[in-house]
Amino acid sequence: MLSRTRGYRAIGVAVHLLLLALVVAAMPARAQARGPLIWALGDSLTAGYGLPPAQGFTVRLQAALRRSGVAATVKNGGIAGDTSAQGRARLAWGLRGLGRKPDLVIVELGANDMLRGLPPEATEKNLDLILSELKRREIPVLFVGMRAAPNLGAAYRRAFEGLYPRLARRHGVPLYPFFLEGVAGNAALFQADGRHPNARGVEVLVRRMTPVVRAALR
Repeated sequence: MLSRTRGYRAIGVAVHLLLLALVVAAMPARAQARGPLIWALGDSLTAGYGLPPAQGFTVRLQAALRRSGVAATVKNGGIAGDTSAQGRARLAWGLRGLGRKPDLVIVELGANDMLRGLPPEATEKNLDLILSELKRREIPVLFVGMRAAPNLGAAYRRAFEGLYPRLARRHGVPLYPFFLEGVAGNAALFQADGRHPNARGVEVLVRRMTPVVRAALR
C-alpha cells in the first residue's frame, strides 16, 4: 500500500512538473501577444515579391523593431498586383483574420494603380475609403506614399503624388512620403525586374522606416 501511495505521489509530482513546464513554455508567446500588432496592408512591395520569406519587408521590419526594443509582431497583408480597389475590397476580412485589433496598420497601396495608368481620382477615392474605415474602427495608421513613373507625364505625376499628402491631412494620419526612399534610382538595390527591392534594398527601406513606425505606434 505504501509503495502504491508513493507511486501516486510520484505521478502527481510528474504531472505538476509537466504543467509548470507548459506554463513556462507559453510565457514568450503570451508576452509576444501583448506586444504591438502591426498589419502591413499593401501590394508586392510589402509582400516581399521575389524574395525568400525571411528577407521580405514585414519580416525584416519585425526584426528591426525587436532589436530596437519594441516587441512587435508585423503581419504581412501584401498581395502582389493589388490595386487600391483590391486592397479596399479585402480590408474587412483581412482585419478579421488578424484575431485581434491591430495597434497600427501600414497602408501601402497605389503603385499598381499608377503602373496601370488608372485615374488618380479613383485611387484617391479607394484610399480615402480605407482610411475612413480604419478611423471608424479607431485603428492608428501609417500612410505610405508612392511616386509616379516619369513616362506618365507631368500632369499625371502631380495628380497621383498629390493625393497622398492630401489624404494624410484629411484624415490626420502620419505620412511616409515614398516607400522606396533611399532605394529608387539605385539599380544595385533592385531585383532584375527593376521594380522590386532585393534583400539589400529591403534592409535600406527597413532602416529608414523603423523610426517612423516606432513613432506611429506611440
